[in-house]
Amino acid sequence: MTSIETPAQPNAIELGTGPLPDAETPESWHSHYGSKFARNVTVATLTPFLPDPGNASGAAVIVAPGGGFRTLSMENEGWQVAEAFAAKGVAAFVLKYRLNQTAADLNEFANPTRPRPRGGPRSGRPTPAEMAARIAPQVADANAAFALICENSEKWHVDPDRIGMIGFSAGAMLTMTTTLSGGESEPAFIASIYGGLNAVEVPTNAPPLFVAIAADDPLFPVGFGLIESWRKANRPVELHYYEQGGHGFGMYQKSTTSTGWFDAYVRWLGMHGYLKPGIRGQTSKAKLDDV
Repeated sequence: MTSIETPAQPNAIELGTGPLPDAETPESWHSHYGSKFARNVTVATLTPFLPDPGNASGAAVIVAPGGGFRTLSMENEGWQVAEAFAAKGVAAFVLKYRLNQTAADLNEFANPTRPRPRGGPRSGRPTPAEMAARIAPQVADANAAFALICENSEKWHVDPDRIGMIGFSAGAMLTMTTTLSGGESEPAFIASIYGGLNAVEVPTNAPPLFVAIAADDPLFPVGFGLIESWRKANRPVELHYYEQGGHGFGMYQKSTTSTGWFDAYVRWLGMHGYLKPGIRGQTSKAKLDDV
């Protein structure tokens, strides 16, 4: 890890969820694996990546990078993902959500000598409501992101009924919690990229779910409870279980087949009608009615 200057983020919009309570360490950035990461985020922002108006489908997706609620992979799991969506005609919005506080010194952060701060995800299988309480600031940031996009939907050429969310690792946990906790946001579609696969209670109106994970992911045990939960609830779900890829492959170009997850996801969006303008989710809803 190498400390870097905070990059310019001229299009970032503060979400108005306020500063992280009791935060004392300011935001800082570092480079790792050749990619940019943020730490100690205390004020949440949303950065739009809009497609060419002539190519816009009207669909939008909130991109939630991962990092264990201690850091955010802003480049590999954020900006690069959003740029790829915009190139496909989907408006993308990178969510820089607030994080648990960590050591200001990067070396201390990289080589901790004391237990990690409490407040992030823990062992066990909490309910969506319990998880929502544990990561309340992050869920508030996600809800604020949905609200901001809806408020600016006309300006950004976005259909409010066609806003989804995709998360990576901890961002996948945030995506799932935002979807299942019964809060104010109702994503039209969601994606969990190398997130947890524990079984959950799935509501009857759960959105279509896309899942991608590698079999050699060292952070999550083998199991498909999440997939079975969606199937038992008779909701659309697609799983891509790659032989290799590890954890955090994101937009890195690797020799493993996990590198193809984004192309597979775009095809999935197209299958549900989100790559064509003027659909307003009708194709997807028709498919759901047939399930």
